[in-house]
Amino acid sequence: MKKPKRKEIGQIPGTPVYLGEKENKALELEVFDYSVDSFSESKYNGIKGVSTLLAVDSATWVNINGLSHVEDIKELGLKLGLHPLLIEDIVNTQQRPKLDEYDDYALCVLKMLHFDKNNSLVIEHVSFVLGKNYIITFQEAEGDVFDPIRERLRTSRGLVRKMGADYLLYALIDIIVDNYFTMTDDLSSKTEALEDDIFSATKKNDDLVLEIQTLKREILRIRKAIYPLREVVGSLNKLDNTLVKEKTNLYLSDLHDHIIQVSENVDIYREMIWGLMDIHQTTLSNKMNEIMKVLTIIATIFIPLTFIAGIYGMNFENIPELKYNYGYFFLWGLMVLIFIGMLYYFKRKKWL
Repeated sequence: MKKPKRKEIGQIPGTPVYLGEKENKALELEVFDYSVDSFSESKYNGIKGVSTLLAVDSATWVNINGLSHVEDIKELGLKLGLHPLLIEDIVNTQQRPKLDEYDDYALCVLKMLHFDKNNSLVIEHVSFVLGKNYIITFQEAEGDVFDPIRERLRTSRGLVRKMGADYLLYALIDIIVDNYFTMTDDLSSKTEALEDDIFSATKKNDDLVLEIQTLKREILRIRKAIYPLREVVGSLNKLDNTLVKEKTNLYLSDLHDHIIQVSENVDIYREMIWGLMDIHQTTLSNKMNEIMKVLTIIATIFIPLTFIAGIYGMNFENIPELKYNYGYFFLWGLMVLIFIGMLYYFKRKKWL
């Protein structure tokens, strides 16, 4: 496993250091400026002019892709008057989900989750800076779950253009949380498939153990990304009314309920995967017990037969049975009778 990057010990607080893996991602900006009656969309390859785009009466959404461009993000932070600790959290991809409130803006950090084409878990670091009439999103790379929100802005469907930037923040987090439900459905399918493999014994033991351990690690990573979000969304309701209006709080309360539901689902699958490990170990033990039972029965059956064969295999001349003409066949009949009798006894005792 690749060792995660770490910040150097003793760095000055507020020093932004990018800890992700997408170093070569170009800086791209999407700007959506909207109101009830107007909408404009534009793209940029730099941060120049972004601060002036935010100084308008309409609501503005700026989506920035490319967290490895630390200096550009620092420059944007200086132009907007953002706190250095906020910039540090934006580029720190190992930062847990949280909400920080400043004088006239707030920072919300969370994780965007999905499975790639190889069915491996991908965790994307996403940050939201909420101002009075703007919201800035920071992502590591292109590709997200926000396309339905973009389409709603373009076509003026729903409330997103009728409400302010606070409602847009709710809508963006809500669609991320909706994607969490898809993740839990995938976890359910994977867990059920593993359970079927354990009971059907169609896979090798080593393959099953590896799949169980992989799924367990994925669930722990998902739980680590989702669980703190309950506190984050709960705290959004307590932000200053200039940032989050009272009519948006009802939507945030509903979002909080969704987060709790997702967290509970993840906890359920976490318990299930631990149970699968126990079931797998129990199944292996039962199989071993069955094998040992069969071997023990075989050994038990052959003990008296071996005893008889040992007696008549001794090199003594005066063994009476050796003089009988049918002694050989009598001995075979006795051993067959003992064999059948022991099988009948084991069957009656339900040991077979």
